[in-house]
This record gives sequence, structure tokens and C-alpha cells, in this order.
Amino acid sequence: MKPDKPSIKKLYALSTEGHKFSFSLPLKNVIRVNGRDYNIELREDEKYGIHILWKNRRYPVEIVRTKQNRYEILFNDIGHIFTVETPISMQRKKVLGAGRSKSGTLTVRAPMPGKIIDVLVRENAEVIKGEALVILEAMKMQNEIQSVVSGRVTRVGVKAGQNVMKDDMLAEITVK
Repeated sequence: MKPDKPSIKKLYALSTEGHKFSFSLPLKNVIRVNGRDYNIELREDEKYGIHILWKNRRYPVEIVRTKQNRYEILFNDIGHIFTVETPISMQRKKVLGAGRSKSGTLTVRAPMPGKIIDVLVRENAEVIKGEALVILEAMKMQNEIQSVVSGRVTRVGVKAGQNVMKDDMLAEITVK
């Protein structure tokens, strides 16, 4: 007898500016604006492509790029970047964000033991909140370790192919 998988009932969308929006599963075709519910429809057809129908108006939606849980979309010709997080990944982000010291330097640490597959930043590079720093392989899964702040990379502590333990320093970022 197989154990039941835990079901996720709530997810969060996090913008690169740090705004958090929660939504429940299964998704409903209703949005709430200023405490009022509105019916919406997500449609796709040959003439208009993917679009949202709200109040009998079409709003075009284009998925520009996806990578793991990070999405870049154009909604009504305005670009948006956000991640979709579970309650567990939200807690992980909170713990990783606690590494910021009073001096304005954030130490990004390995959240688990594993192998560094790729280092995506160099010293003195400018990074934005949510930008990938390294790819860490753990338990045959590749995890994108992202910056939780915007700033300048002052130190990179790992190389591709290197094995790391939990809490090993991956990079240091001077916060803007």
C-alpha cells in the first residue's frame, strides 16, 4: 500500500519586488480586487492566442520564459517576473534571508549537501533579488539557489564540480 502524497492547498506568487500573493488550489476562475470578486476566464484560441477574459475585455498573456518555479510573462504587454512557492519553500526563503548581517552583507549558504553543477555569477557582478547564483544538485535534483537581495557579489565561495555540505558558504552579496 502506497502512502498518500501530501496535498498542497495553498501556493504563493512572489514578485521580484517582494510582493506576496496567495492563492488556493484548485484554482478558481475568480479574482478578488479590493474585496470584490470578479469572474475571469483563461482562454486560448488561434485568433487571440492565450488571453484572460475579464468584464468582456481580452487581456493578452504571453509566457516569455519559465525556469523551475520562476516565470516571466507579458500580461497586457507589461512584463512581470514572479516565482510560485509552496509553504515549505516560503519557510526556506525566510531561513535563507536570515543570513543578512548588520554590515549590509548577506552570506548565501547551501540549504542542503550536494554538488555544485554550475556557478552562474562572478565576483563584482550585480545581481537582483530572485536571480540564480548557483545550481546545486542534491538527491539527483538540480536546485537553483537564488539571491534573496539585490546587490553586488563580493565573494564566490564555490566552483563547478565542488561538493558542499549544508550551510557551506556559496557567495557573499553586499546589499544595495
